[in-house]
Amino acid sequence: MKKSIHFRVNGIDTAIEVETHQMLLQVVRESLGLTGAKFACGIQVCGTCTLLLNGKPVSGCSVLAVDADGSDVLTVEGLAKDGQLHPLQEAFMEFGALQCGYCTPGFLLTAKALLDENPHPSEEEIRSYLAGNFCRCGCYQEIMRAIQKVAGR
Repeated sequence: MKKSIHFRVNGIDTAIEVETHQMLLQVVRESLGLTGAKFACGIQVCGTCTLLLNGKPVSGCSVLAVDADGSDVLTVEGLAKDGQLHPLQEAFMEFGALQCGYCTPGFLLTAKALLDENPHPSEEEIRSYLAGNFCRCGCYQEIMRAIQKVAGR
């Protein structure tokens, strides 16, 4: 069964018809062509599919697209503005907080949500907030340094 939904994706009003069983990640990737968020575990434990829904990190693999109707969705593609990288993106590059890049969009969006909520988190608060994101390459120290740099601004 199909349903029309309306939402803002990366600041752009979007209307799309979706199957009622489709996950938000699938719609964002396949219908909208925003492929930064990836499918990995499918059970909300790795953070690879993270999207911001009304400013809060969610597992796009577990949120029905119809539940995003009327919401604001931010993908990693929406972080940069007018060709200017977001400070988190710059810091991730500066500190080498990415290797394969598979987990990077999820870490970036989760870190953005944290800093929007708490601009000067402690190291413990950062670690706790990022607990649902896994880096298979082991860049945790670099990720921490990058986030701490932006939090220190």
